[in-house]
Amino acid sequence: MDTIKNAANYVQESIQGAGSTASKEANKNVAKDSDASLGTRAQAAFDSAGDKVDEQTHNRKADVHKEAAKH
Repeated sequence: MDTIKNAANYVQESIQGAGSTASKEANKNVAKDSDASLGTRAQAAFDSAGDKVDEQTHNRKADVHKEAAKH
């Protein structure tokens, strides 16, 4: 039963990590957009940094669940 739970958690964390990756990339593009206001660009850069932390956290959790599901 724990193996199934760990596998489901792995999938969930992987999906959340992918969502954070997409958000990070979108925010990076806004931060680089010279047509956007300075405030918008600064907020996008800040959000991108937060998304990167979320991405790494979800990916680490996914790896933990993946390893736990193997055992």
